[in-house]
Amino acid sequence: MAGAPIAELSLVPPLFVSRSVAALGRAEPLPADRRTAALTAAAEAFVGGVVAGLTVEEYQRAVSRVSGMPISVVRGAVRALAYSATMAGTSAHSARPAGSVGDWRDPATRDGRAVWVRRGEVFAVHAAGNHPGVHAPWLEALALGYRVVVRPSRREPFTAHRLITALREAGFGDDHVVLLPTDHAVADEIIRAADLSMVYGSADVVAKYAADPTVLPQGPGRSKILLTAADHWHSYLDTVVESVGGHAGMACHNISAVFVEGDPGPVARAVAERLGDAPSLPPEHDKAVLPVQPVDVARRIERHLLRHAKGCVPWLGGSGVVDELGDGSAVLRPAVIQVDRPDAPQTAVEFGFPCVWVAPWSRSAGIEPLRRTLVLTVSAPDDELVDRLLGEPSIGNVYVGNNPTLWLEPGIPHDGYLGEFLMRSKAMIRR
Repeated sequence: MAGAPIAELSLVPPLFVSRSVAALGRAEPLPADRRTAALTAAAEAFVGGVVAGLTVEEYQRAVSRVSGMPISVVRGAVRALAYSATMAGTSAHSARPAGSVGDWRDPATRDGRAVWVRRGEVFAVHAAGNHPGVHAPWLEALALGYRVVVRPSRREPFTAHRLITALREAGFGDDHVVLLPTDHAVADEIIRAADLSMVYGSADVVAKYAADPTVLPQGPGRSKILLTAADHWHSYLDTVVESVGGHAGMACHNISAVFVEGDPGPVARAVAERLGDAPSLPPEHDKAVLPVQPVDVARRIERHLLRHAKGCVPWLGGSGVVDELGDGSAVLRPAVIQVDRPDAPQTAVEFGFPCVWVAPWSRSAGIEPLRRTLVLTVSAPDDELVDRLLGEPSIGNVYVGNNPTLWLEPGIPHDGYLGEFLMRSKAMIRR
Protein backbone atom coordinates (compact mmCIF):
# COMPACT_ATOMS: atom_id res chain seq x y z
CA MET A 1 0.00 0.00 0.00
CA ALA A 2 2.98 2.33 0.52
CA GLY A 3 4.58 1.43 -2.81
CA ALA A 4 7.37 -0.79 -1.46
CA PRO A 5 8.00 -4.01 -3.46
CA ILE A 6 7.13 -7.21 -1.57
CA ALA A 7 7.17 -9.80 -4.36
CA GLU A 8 7.59 -10.18 -8.10
CA LEU A 9 4.85 -11.81 -10.18
CA SER A 10 5.92 -13.26 -13.52
CA LEU A 11 3.36 -13.53 -16.33
CA VAL A 12 3.17 -16.57 -18.59
CA PRO A 13 2.76 -16.39 -22.40
CA PRO A 14 0.03 -18.07 -24.48
CA LEU A 15 2.15 -21.13 -25.33
CA PHE A 16 2.71 -21.85 -21.63
CA VAL A 17 -1.05 -21.58 -21.06
CA SER A 18 -2.01 -23.95 -23.89
CA ARG A 19 0.58 -26.57 -22.92
CA SER A 20 -0.34 -26.42 -19.23
CA VAL A 21 -4.08 -26.76 -19.84
CA ALA A 22 -3.48 -29.59 -22.31
CA ALA A 23 -1.48 -31.44 -19.65
CA LEU A 24 -4.34 -31.01 -17.17
CA GLY A 25 -6.77 -32.38 -19.75
CA ARG A 26 -4.68 -35.54 -20.21
CA ALA A 27 -4.28 -36.21 -16.48
CA GLU A 28 -6.48 -38.77 -14.74
CA PRO A 29 -8.25 -37.50 -11.61
CA LEU A 30 -7.26 -38.97 -8.27
CA PRO A 31 -9.74 -41.39 -6.68
CA ALA A 32 -12.38 -39.59 -4.63
CA ASP A 33 -11.04 -40.69 -1.24
CA ARG A 34 -7.52 -39.52 -2.12
CA ARG A 35 -8.88 -36.17 -3.28
CA THR A 36 -10.67 -35.70 0.05
CA ALA A 37 -7.58 -36.68 2.04
CA ALA A 38 -5.35 -34.36 0.01
CA LEU A 39 -7.73 -31.42 0.46
CA THR A 40 -7.74 -31.98 4.22
CA ALA A 41 -3.95 -32.20 4.37
CA ALA A 42 -3.61 -29.06 2.25
CA ALA A 43 -5.99 -27.21 4.57
CA GLU A 44 -3.89 -28.07 7.60
CA ALA A 45 -0.70 -26.85 5.91
CA PHE A 46 -2.40 -23.75 4.51
CA VAL A 47 -3.56 -22.54 7.92
CA GLY A 48 -0.65 -23.63 10.09
CA GLY A 49 2.39 -24.77 8.17
CA VAL A 50 5.32 -23.30 6.28
CA VAL A 51 4.32 -23.20 2.61
CA ALA A 52 6.61 -21.91 -0.14
CA GLY A 53 8.94 -20.65 2.57
CA LEU A 54 6.31 -18.55 4.34
CA THR A 55 4.73 -19.13 7.72
CA VAL A 56 1.02 -18.41 7.90
CA GLU A 57 1.79 -15.18 9.80
CA GLU A 58 4.18 -13.99 7.06
CA TYR A 59 1.65 -14.87 4.37
CA GLN A 60 -1.16 -13.06 6.20
CA ARG A 61 0.93 -9.93 6.59
CA ALA A 62 1.80 -9.95 2.89
CA VAL A 63 -1.89 -10.22 1.96
CA SER A 64 -2.76 -7.40 4.35
CA ARG A 65 -0.03 -5.02 3.19
CA VAL A 66 -0.56 -5.63 -0.53
CA SER A 67 -4.37 -5.78 -0.66
CA GLY A 68 -5.07 -3.24 2.11
CA MET A 69 -7.35 -5.71 3.90
CA PRO A 70 -7.20 -5.50 7.72
CA ILE A 71 -5.13 -8.38 9.01
CA SER A 72 -7.91 -9.51 11.37
CA VAL A 73 -10.12 -10.01 8.31
CA VAL A 74 -7.34 -11.90 6.54
CA ARG A 75 -6.92 -14.23 9.54
CA GLY A 76 -10.62 -14.97 9.62
CA ALA A 77 -10.70 -15.57 5.88
CA VAL A 78 -7.74 -17.96 6.08
CA ARG A 79 -9.49 -20.06 8.74
CA ALA A 80 -12.71 -20.08 6.71
CA LEU A 81 -10.86 -21.05 3.52
CA ALA A 82 -9.12 -23.94 5.28
CA TYR A 83 -12.47 -25.15 6.61
CA SER A 84 -13.93 -24.91 3.10
CA ALA A 85 -11.10 -27.13 1.84
CA THR A 86 -11.82 -29.82 4.43
CA MET A 87 -15.54 -29.66 3.58
CA ALA A 88 -15.12 -29.39 -0.20
CA GLY A 89 -16.15 -32.96 -0.95
CA THR A 90 -19.29 -32.75 1.15
CA SER A 91 -20.13 -29.24 -0.07
CA ALA A 92 -19.72 -30.18 -3.72
CA HIS A 93 -22.21 -33.02 -3.39
CA SER A 94 -24.79 -30.71 -1.84
CA ALA A 95 -25.60 -29.79 -5.43
CA ARG A 96 -26.23 -33.39 -6.54
CA PRO A 97 -29.90 -33.96 -7.46
CA ALA A 98 -31.74 -36.31 -5.13
CA GLY A 99 -32.53 -38.57 -8.06
CA SER A 100 -28.87 -39.05 -9.03
CA VAL A 101 -26.09 -41.19 -7.58
CA GLY A 102 -22.46 -40.16 -7.44
CA ASP A 103 -20.94 -43.34 -8.87
CA TRP A 104 -22.13 -45.64 -11.64
CA ARG A 105 -21.13 -48.61 -9.46
CA ASP A 106 -23.93 -47.77 -7.05
CA PRO A 107 -26.33 -50.75 -6.89
CA ALA A 108 -29.23 -48.43 -7.74
CA THR A 109 -28.04 -48.21 -11.36
CA ARG A 110 -28.89 -51.88 -11.91
CA ASP A 111 -32.57 -50.98 -12.13
CA GLY A 112 -31.98 -47.64 -13.82
CA ARG A 113 -30.86 -44.40 -12.22
CA ALA A 114 -29.25 -41.08 -13.04
CA VAL A 115 -25.49 -40.73 -12.47
CA TRP A 116 -23.95 -37.35 -11.64
CA VAL A 117 -20.92 -36.78 -13.89
CA ARG A 118 -18.55 -33.97 -14.87
CA ARG A 119 -19.37 -31.80 -17.89
CA GLY A 120 -15.66 -31.53 -18.67
CA GLU A 121 -12.19 -32.18 -17.32
CA VAL A 122 -10.46 -28.80 -16.89
CA PHE A 123 -11.95 -25.92 -14.91
CA ALA A 124 -10.39 -22.46 -15.13
CA VAL A 125 -10.80 -19.63 -12.66
CA HIS A 126 -10.07 -15.95 -13.22
CA ALA A 127 -9.89 -15.05 -9.54
CA ALA A 128 -10.65 -11.74 -7.90
CA GLY A 129 -8.30 -10.15 -5.37
CA ASN A 130 -10.76 -8.47 -3.02
CA HIS A 131 -10.94 -11.34 -0.51
CA PRO A 132 -9.19 -14.71 0.05
CA GLY A 133 -12.61 -16.37 0.24
CA VAL A 134 -13.04 -16.18 -3.56
CA HIS A 135 -10.84 -19.29 -3.75
CA ALA A 136 -13.24 -21.48 -1.76
CA PRO A 137 -15.59 -22.42 -4.67
CA TRP A 138 -12.98 -23.90 -7.00
CA LEU A 139 -11.88 -26.31 -4.26
CA GLU A 140 -15.21 -28.04 -4.86
CA ALA A 141 -14.27 -28.50 -8.52
CA LEU A 142 -11.05 -30.19 -7.42
CA ALA A 143 -13.06 -32.42 -5.07
CA LEU A 144 -15.27 -33.45 -8.00
CA GLY A 145 -12.29 -34.61 -10.04
CA TYR A 146 -11.73 -31.56 -12.21
CA ARG A 147 -8.20 -30.43 -12.87
CA VAL A 148 -8.06 -26.73 -12.05
CA VAL A 149 -6.14 -23.77 -13.43
CA VAL A 150 -6.21 -20.49 -11.51
CA ARG A 151 -5.33 -17.10 -12.93
CA PRO A 152 -4.70 -15.02 -9.79
CA SER A 153 -5.44 -11.36 -9.38
CA ARG A 154 -2.36 -9.15 -9.48
CA ARG A 155 -3.96 -7.31 -6.59
CA GLU A 156 -3.49 -10.33 -4.31
CA PRO A 157 -1.78 -13.41 -5.79
CA PHE A 158 -0.49 -14.76 -2.46
CA THR A 159 -3.57 -16.78 -1.47
CA ALA A 160 -3.76 -18.65 -4.77
CA HIS A 161 -0.01 -19.35 -4.69
CA ARG A 162 -0.05 -20.62 -1.11
CA LEU A 163 -3.18 -22.72 -1.61
CA ILE A 164 -2.01 -24.35 -4.84
CA THR A 165 1.44 -25.04 -3.37
CA ALA A 166 -0.18 -26.69 -0.34
CA LEU A 167 -2.45 -28.77 -2.59
CA ARG A 168 0.51 -30.01 -4.63
CA GLU A 169 2.47 -30.89 -1.52
CA ALA A 170 -0.59 -32.76 -0.21
CA GLY A 171 -0.84 -35.07 -3.22
CA PHE A 172 -2.37 -33.24 -6.20
CA GLY A 173 0.06 -33.42 -9.10
CA ASP A 174 1.51 -30.58 -11.13
CA ASP A 175 -0.96 -31.64 -13.84
CA HIS A 176 -3.95 -31.42 -11.48
CA VAL A 177 -3.83 -27.83 -10.22
CA VAL A 178 -1.77 -25.00 -11.66
CA LEU A 179 -1.23 -21.26 -11.15
CA LEU A 180 -1.14 -19.26 -14.39
CA PRO A 181 -0.64 -15.51 -13.91
CA THR A 182 -1.21 -13.72 -17.23
CA ASP A 183 -1.86 -10.28 -18.59
CA HIS A 184 -5.32 -9.41 -19.90
CA ALA A 185 -4.41 -10.24 -23.49
CA VAL A 186 -3.56 -13.84 -22.56
CA ALA A 187 -6.41 -14.30 -20.06
CA ASP A 188 -8.89 -15.32 -22.76
CA GLU A 189 -6.53 -18.07 -23.90
CA ILE A 190 -7.11 -19.80 -20.55
CA ILE A 191 -10.88 -19.70 -21.12
CA ARG A 192 -10.54 -20.98 -24.70
CA ALA A 193 -8.31 -23.86 -23.59
CA ALA A 194 -10.38 -24.98 -20.58
CA ASP A 195 -13.63 -26.91 -20.75
CA LEU A 196 -15.45 -24.68 -18.25
CA SER A 197 -14.50 -21.43 -16.56
CA MET A 198 -15.53 -19.09 -13.76
CA VAL A 199 -14.68 -15.41 -14.18
CA TYR A 200 -14.85 -12.70 -11.52
CA GLY A 201 -15.19 -9.12 -12.66
CA SER A 202 -17.23 -6.00 -13.23
CA ALA A 203 -20.61 -5.67 -14.90
CA ASP A 204 -18.75 -5.33 -18.22
CA VAL A 205 -17.09 -8.70 -17.62
CA VAL A 206 -20.45 -10.28 -16.86
CA ALA A 207 -21.90 -8.85 -20.07
CA LYS A 208 -18.90 -10.10 -22.08
CA TYR A 209 -19.45 -13.73 -21.08
CA ALA A 210 -23.21 -13.75 -20.47
CA ALA A 211 -23.96 -15.67 -23.68
CA ASP A 212 -21.13 -18.21 -23.31
CA PRO A 213 -22.49 -21.45 -21.79
CA THR A 214 -18.97 -22.56 -20.81
CA VAL A 215 -18.34 -19.51 -18.61
CA LEU A 216 -19.87 -18.75 -15.21
CA PRO A 217 -19.51 -14.97 -14.63
CA GLN A 218 -19.29 -13.68 -11.06
CA GLY A 219 -20.06 -9.97 -11.06
CA PRO A 220 -20.82 -7.25 -8.53
CA GLY A 221 -22.79 -8.35 -5.47
CA ARG A 222 -24.96 -5.27 -4.89
CA SER A 223 -26.33 -6.98 -1.78
CA LYS A 224 -29.16 -5.25 0.12
CA ILE A 225 -31.25 -5.20 3.28
CA LEU A 226 -34.97 -4.43 3.39
CA LEU A 227 -36.35 -3.20 6.72
CA THR A 228 -40.12 -3.47 6.67
CA ALA A 229 -42.49 -1.58 8.92
CA ALA A 230 -43.60 -4.84 10.55
CA ASP A 231 -40.45 -4.88 12.70
CA HIS A 232 -38.79 -2.04 14.58
CA TRP A 233 -35.54 -1.23 12.81
CA HIS A 234 -33.60 -0.78 16.09
CA SER A 235 -33.54 -4.55 16.59
CA TYR A 236 -31.84 -4.94 13.19
CA LEU A 237 -29.18 -2.26 13.63
CA ASP A 238 -26.39 -4.73 14.49
CA THR A 239 -27.25 -6.76 11.39
CA VAL A 240 -27.16 -3.69 9.16
CA VAL A 241 -23.85 -2.44 10.58
CA GLU A 242 -22.20 -5.86 10.25
CA SER A 243 -23.49 -6.23 6.69
CA VAL A 244 -22.00 -2.84 5.77
CA GLY A 245 -18.72 -2.94 7.67
CA GLY A 246 -17.88 -6.61 8.24
CA HIS A 247 -14.90 -7.92 6.22
CA ALA A 248 -13.91 -4.23 5.97
CA GLY A 249 -16.69 -3.76 3.39
CA MET A 250 -14.58 -5.58 0.78
CA ALA A 251 -16.69 -8.70 0.15
CA CYS A 252 -19.41 -9.18 -2.46
CA HIS A 253 -21.84 -10.06 0.37
CA ASN A 254 -21.41 -6.61 1.95
CA ILE A 255 -24.49 -4.51 1.33
CA SER A 256 -24.49 -1.47 -0.91
CA ALA A 257 -28.02 -0.38 0.01
CA VAL A 258 -30.60 -0.43 2.81
CA PHE A 259 -34.27 0.05 1.95
CA VAL A 260 -36.54 1.28 4.74
CA GLU A 261 -40.31 1.06 4.75
CA GLY A 262 -40.96 4.48 6.25
CA ASP A 263 -38.55 7.29 7.03
CA PRO A 264 -34.96 6.24 6.20
CA GLY A 265 -33.41 9.17 8.08
CA PRO A 266 -33.28 7.64 11.59
CA VAL A 267 -31.79 4.43 10.19
CA ALA A 268 -29.13 6.34 8.26
CA ARG A 269 -28.26 8.41 11.33
CA ALA A 270 -27.91 5.37 13.58
CA VAL A 271 -25.76 3.45 11.08
CA ALA A 272 -23.54 6.49 10.57
CA GLU A 273 -23.03 6.90 14.32
CA ARG A 274 -21.95 3.27 14.64
CA LEU A 275 -19.62 3.22 11.63
CA GLY A 276 -18.12 6.62 12.37
CA ASP A 277 -16.26 5.25 15.41
CA ALA A 278 -14.02 2.96 13.35
CA PRO A 279 -10.31 3.84 13.79
CA SER A 280 -7.97 4.75 10.92
CA LEU A 281 -5.05 2.31 11.17
CA PRO A 282 -2.54 0.56 8.89
CA PRO A 283 -3.97 -2.73 7.61
CA GLU A 284 -1.51 -4.91 9.56
CA HIS A 285 -2.59 -3.38 12.89
CA ASP A 286 -4.54 -5.87 15.01
CA LYS A 287 -7.33 -3.36 15.63
CA ALA A 288 -7.71 -2.24 11.99
CA VAL A 289 -11.24 -2.69 10.57
CA LEU A 290 -11.13 -0.45 7.49
CA PRO A 291 -9.45 -1.04 4.11
CA VAL A 292 -6.36 0.83 2.93
CA GLN A 293 -5.33 1.89 -0.57
CA PRO A 294 -2.48 3.91 -2.07
CA VAL A 295 -3.33 7.59 -1.72
CA ASP A 296 -3.86 8.19 -5.44
CA VAL A 297 -6.19 5.18 -5.71
CA ALA A 298 -8.07 6.24 -2.58
CA ARG A 299 -8.54 9.77 -3.92
CA ARG A 300 -9.88 8.40 -7.21
CA ILE A 301 -12.42 6.27 -5.32
CA GLU A 302 -13.38 9.27 -3.21
CA ARG A 303 -14.02 11.44 -6.29
CA HIS A 304 -16.17 8.69 -7.77
CA LEU A 305 -18.22 8.50 -4.57
CA LEU A 306 -18.71 12.26 -4.28
CA ARG A 307 -19.88 12.50 -7.90
CA HIS A 308 -22.61 9.97 -7.19
CA ALA A 309 -23.49 11.60 -3.85
CA LYS A 310 -24.36 15.01 -5.33
CA GLY A 311 -27.90 16.00 -4.38
CA CYS A 312 -28.13 13.30 -1.69
CA VAL A 313 -28.08 13.62 2.10
CA PRO A 314 -24.70 12.54 3.51
CA TRP A 315 -24.80 11.26 7.08
CA LEU A 316 -21.19 10.14 6.95
CA GLY A 317 -18.47 10.73 4.37
CA GLY A 318 -20.09 13.71 2.69
CA SER A 319 -16.87 15.75 2.75
CA GLY A 320 -14.68 12.80 1.78
CA VAL A 321 -13.62 9.36 2.96
CA VAL A 322 -9.84 9.46 2.59
CA ASP A 323 -7.68 9.55 5.73
CA GLU A 324 -3.97 9.55 4.80
CA LEU A 325 -1.60 7.52 6.98
CA GLY A 326 1.53 9.46 6.01
CA ASP A 327 3.36 6.63 4.24
CA GLY A 328 1.78 6.95 0.81
CA SER A 329 -1.30 4.96 1.80
CA ALA A 330 -4.73 6.03 3.06
CA VAL A 331 -7.67 4.55 4.92
CA LEU A 332 -11.05 4.54 3.20
CA ARG A 333 -13.46 5.59 5.91
CA PRO A 334 -17.17 4.63 5.88
CA ALA A 335 -19.86 6.50 4.01
CA VAL A 336 -23.61 6.53 4.75
CA ILE A 337 -25.67 8.50 2.24
CA GLN A 338 -29.45 8.90 2.04
CA VAL A 339 -31.25 9.01 -1.30
CA ASP A 340 -34.77 10.26 -1.85
CA ARG A 341 -36.48 7.43 -3.72
CA PRO A 342 -36.30 3.62 -3.93
CA ASP A 343 -35.29 3.59 -7.59
CA ALA A 344 -32.39 6.02 -7.11
CA PRO A 345 -29.51 4.86 -9.38
CA GLN A 346 -27.02 5.24 -6.54
CA THR A 347 -28.35 2.11 -4.83
CA ALA A 348 -26.70 0.05 -7.59
CA VAL A 349 -23.30 1.69 -7.08
CA GLU A 350 -20.95 -0.60 -5.16
CA PHE A 351 -17.62 0.19 -3.52
CA GLY A 352 -14.89 -1.94 -1.95
CA PHE A 353 -15.13 -0.23 1.43
CA PRO A 354 -17.99 0.33 3.91
CA CYS A 355 -20.37 2.48 1.87
CA VAL A 356 -24.16 2.21 2.01
CA TRP A 357 -27.01 4.08 0.35
CA VAL A 358 -30.14 4.35 2.50
CA ALA A 359 -33.40 4.62 0.56
CA PRO A 360 -37.13 4.80 1.32
CA TRP A 361 -39.29 1.87 0.23
CA SER A 362 -43.01 1.21 0.10
CA ARG A 363 -45.21 -1.69 -0.95
CA SER A 364 -46.22 0.28 -4.02
CA ALA A 365 -42.58 0.35 -5.12
CA GLY A 366 -42.65 -3.44 -5.29
CA ILE A 367 -39.57 -5.57 -5.70
CA GLU A 368 -38.13 -3.75 -8.72
CA PRO A 369 -35.63 -1.72 -6.59
CA LEU A 370 -34.52 -4.96 -4.90
CA ARG A 371 -33.61 -6.81 -8.08
CA ARG A 372 -30.09 -7.54 -9.31
CA THR A 373 -28.64 -8.46 -5.93
CA LEU A 374 -26.53 -11.34 -4.68
CA VAL A 375 -27.94 -11.45 -1.14
CA LEU A 376 -31.09 -9.77 0.14
CA THR A 377 -31.95 -9.79 3.83
CA VAL A 378 -35.58 -8.93 4.56
CA SER A 379 -36.51 -8.25 8.17
CA ALA A 380 -40.12 -9.41 8.36
CA PRO A 381 -41.30 -12.94 7.49
CA ASP A 382 -43.99 -11.65 5.13
CA ASP A 383 -44.98 -14.80 3.22
CA GLU A 384 -46.25 -13.06 0.10
CA LEU A 385 -43.19 -10.81 -0.10
CA VAL A 386 -40.75 -13.67 0.49
CA ASP A 387 -42.48 -15.72 -2.21
CA ARG A 388 -41.97 -12.90 -4.69
CA LEU A 389 -38.34 -12.36 -3.71
CA LEU A 390 -37.48 -16.06 -3.99
CA GLY A 391 -39.21 -16.18 -7.35
CA GLU A 392 -37.22 -13.24 -8.74
CA PRO A 393 -34.40 -14.66 -10.93
CA SER A 394 -32.04 -11.71 -10.42
CA ILE A 395 -31.96 -12.11 -6.62
CA GLY A 396 -29.37 -14.73 -5.74
CA ASN A 397 -30.13 -15.47 -2.09
CA VAL A 398 -32.88 -14.43 0.34
CA TYR A 399 -32.26 -14.28 4.11
CA VAL A 400 -35.33 -13.69 6.29
CA GLY A 401 -35.02 -12.18 9.76
CA ASN A 402 -32.02 -10.92 11.70
CA ASN A 403 -29.37 -12.45 9.43
CA PRO A 404 -26.39 -10.45 8.12
CA THR A 405 -25.82 -10.76 4.40
CA LEU A 406 -22.26 -11.94 5.18
CA TRP A 407 -23.52 -15.28 6.51
CA LEU A 408 -22.30 -18.21 4.42
CA GLU A 409 -21.32 -21.77 5.28
CA PRO A 410 -19.85 -24.66 3.28
CA GLY A 411 -22.66 -26.50 1.55
CA ILE A 412 -24.74 -23.31 1.16
CA PRO A 413 -24.87 -21.87 -2.39
CA HIS A 414 -23.00 -18.61 -2.96
CA ASP A 415 -24.62 -17.70 -6.26
CA GLY A 416 -26.23 -21.04 -6.92
CA TYR A 417 -24.25 -24.23 -6.34
CA LEU A 418 -21.09 -24.42 -8.40
CA GLY A 419 -21.94 -28.09 -8.94
CA GLU A 420 -25.02 -27.04 -10.93
CA PHE A 421 -22.60 -25.60 -13.49
CA LEU A 422 -19.88 -28.24 -13.34
CA MET A 423 -21.97 -31.42 -13.39
CA ARG A 424 -24.89 -33.06 -15.16
CA SER A 425 -27.01 -36.17 -14.69
CA LYS A 426 -26.87 -39.03 -17.17
CA ALA A 427 -29.34 -41.90 -17.25
CA MET A 428 -27.83 -45.36 -16.69
CA ILE A 429 -29.15 -48.88 -16.38
CA ARG A 430 -27.12 -52.09 -16.15
CA ARG A 431 -28.69 -55.55 -16.00
